[in-house]
Amino acid sequence: MKLLFELSGEHPDLPAAELECVGAVLDRRTQAAVAECPDPAAASRLALTHVVLEYLGECEADRDAFARLLRDLSLTAAQPFAGRVKKMHDAEMEASQLELERMIGGMIAGSVSLKNPKEEYRALVAGDRCYFGRVLLTIDRGAFEYRNPMRRPFFHPGVMMPRMARALVNLSLVRPGETLCDPFCGTGGILLEAETIGVAPIGSDFDPLMVEGCRQNLPHAAVMLSDATALPFADDSVEAVVTDLPYGQSVRIRAESMDRLYDGAFAEIRRILRPGRRAVVVTHRDVTSIAARSFTVLQVHCQRVHKSLTRRIMVLG
Repeated sequence: MKLLFELSGEHPDLPAAELECVGAVLDRRTQAAVAECPDPAAASRLALTHVVLEYLGECEADRDAFARLLRDLSLTAAQPFAGRVKKMHDAEMEASQLELERMIGGMIAGSVSLKNPKEEYRALVAGDRCYFGRVLLTIDRGAFEYRNPMRRPFFHPGVMMPRMARALVNLSLVRPGETLCDPFCGTGGILLEAETIGVAPIGSDFDPLMVEGCRQNLPHAAVMLSDATALPFADDSVEAVVTDLPYGQSVRIRAESMDRLYDGAFAEIRRILRPGRRAVVVTHRDVTSIAARSFTVLQVHCQRVHKSLTRRIMVLG
């Protein structure tokens, strides 16, 4: 099924890259993308998408072209509906949002209800294109806030927030029922997001405090004390690896240096990962040359956390 996605604007590339876990991206613009998705219900796992729509059509970002699209579609709403329009910052459409919404309400047969609609039709205007669809689901961002790390039984400062952890899990393309490993699991934020979408989480950490805390946060997950350069897992035993590599002087490591740790960890991740599957690794400096000794670097995304910290997300295959 062809779907239309209204994407988060917090990163230029990550929201569209995340869509690969649910389908093949056919087209993308600023905060909008179209993808062919075999299972539309799977889109509920997305973290960096606001709204998922059934794709109904598209046209030039022009008022008359949009009117022709609505006329050609000749839609009839079986339930009370509302028409909404989202114009992205680079939208070339001169017509106002209100004017376009009135067009939707006037050119779709049925009862309009702005206060209590049962259906919603939405236009996304991005650059030189106007996409149109029927809303299937709105991603519940409140659920991610509810899983705020401070609500967990064990909390440690500096942990990754749930929406980013989910996005990383999605970038790995892991599917429900498969196994995901985090060899630097810390308090278990990445593993928790994997578990939430039906993925089997396993993790390890070299710090006994983190292992105990992770077990408190994920009592049903397999979590063990282990050196990431000598993981206690069999060859080709997991479908995905997602991890945030340690950094800074206070990190507990056994290796002689951080570079030795990274090199050994990448080699172990390669060993336990099944052929043809992905690892997603977060670092806080450029270690692509080290990663390339064990993997092909498929994607690199940079995200500024604050003025002294930039998060680098590598997708490896």
